[in-house]
Amino acid sequence: MDRLLVSAAHKSSGKTTVALGLCAALTAQGTHVQPYKKGPDYIDPMWLAAAAGRSCFNLDPHLMDDAALQRCFEQALPGADMALVEGNKGLYDGLALDGSNSNAAVARKLGLPVLLVIDARGMTRGIAPLILGYQAFERDIRIGGVILNRVGGARHEGKLRAVIEHYTDVPVLGSVAEDTRLAMTERHLGLMPCAEVDDAQARVQAIGAIIGAQVDLGRVRELAASAGLLPAAPTPASAPARPAPRRPDLRIGIARDRAFGFYYPDDLAALEAAGAALVPIDTLHDARLPAIDGLFIGGGFPEACMAELEANAALRGALREAIVGGLPTYAECGGLMFLARSITWQGRTARMVGAIPGDAVMHARPVGRGYVQLQETAAMPWEDVGSAPVRGHEFHHSSLENLDPGVAFAYRVQRGHGVDGQHDGVLVHNLLASYAHLRTDAGSRWAPRFMAFVRSRRDRHQATVPCDTLASAA
Repeated sequence: MDRLLVSAAHKSSGKTTVALGLCAALTAQGTHVQPYKKGPDYIDPMWLAAAAGRSCFNLDPHLMDDAALQRCFEQALPGADMALVEGNKGLYDGLALDGSNSNAAVARKLGLPVLLVIDARGMTRGIAPLILGYQAFERDIRIGGVILNRVGGARHEGKLRAVIEHYTDVPVLGSVAEDTRLAMTERHLGLMPCAEVDDAQARVQAIGAIIGAQVDLGRVRELAASAGLLPAAPTPASAPARPAPRRPDLRIGIARDRAFGFYYPDDLAALEAAGAALVPIDTLHDARLPAIDGLFIGGGFPEACMAELEANAALRGALREAIVGGLPTYAECGGLMFLARSITWQGRTARMVGAIPGDAVMHARPVGRGYVQLQETAAMPWEDVGSAPVRGHEFHHSSLENLDPGVAFAYRVQRGHGVDGQHDGVLVHNLLASYAHLRTDAGSRWAPRFMAFVRSRRDRHQATVPCDTLASAA
């Protein structure tokens, strides 16, 4: 499989815009590009998916072992001509001192040649030692080309190309001029999700046209084609066997709209493999809940839509009634905020569902940010409560305040912040709501565990309903 990693010398080099533009430009030429994003992220993958017309998958060497990482990579490849992985931060940046979860580590594990994006503002001769240093730092990482970004003009570009050609053996595959049309709208969690941008597809196409005109796409494809055979997949003896996919036997509602869109496609696939028929719910416009056995509300930006969420009193009431009545529900971050009594942001407070006895309050700076490590408590209602830590990530500007002191928690926080620095995973009725975002392939197995919980509650309910009632309902 042709493949490459688009990385950068450091954060804010314009790597995301370049990766997005390459996906869009190559797709416009007829190349079927499978996009990936390194690390925990929801928003960049939305834009990459829009550019490529294929779901974008996250590769996270901190949360996933090598086998899970390669499995995630390979399972998305059918039908693609080329895989493009967008890194995060700089090429050698990562949580671990030894670089074992860096972008370079992903390149090594998957045999990815690197296309390095360099913010060239204010640079001329100094670009050579930068490139040489990145080549020398880990010599088994192949930097197969560079894209110069934010170049000041033809004269500046000429100087940079001359320096790079004289001092290094790395080819320049493109030079992108400073251009306000390449700017992307940001807010407190990074880029604005494409679902909230009315002209998202037009912007993607415009960025693709600009990048495509200034990058040699043929040489980019040649670099990807030089990757060679994919390294053999690791098969650790301890890896548990995956159960065969089940036929759908549970209807799981999933909030998917402008307010909620933070979902990993492999987690949704894991829900379906465990027997879920996913039923979309629009929290902004639907007046009632569909017939469902369980509910999943992921992250998003409910604070940006809180007036519309408050105005939909019918659905808020239906959700509160269903959760109080025992509907098995799992909510992450933005979902937790929505299920609280209220959200306060920028001096305004809006009523929310009220299933959680607490209030979400937005702050100017992040409250919790980065990877988390959790320990399940005895209160965790899902099956197979384990002693091994659960890894995930969080990124929230809100705190949950005025929380009923009698509320139980599913997790003790070992790393991160969670709800109060010590606990996460609010438990109310059959609801588990946390600030942590989990990945099934990161060892939490949350998707099949949640499905087993939903199934057990359904079966328990059916066992308590008189036979004649079941017969009449059928």
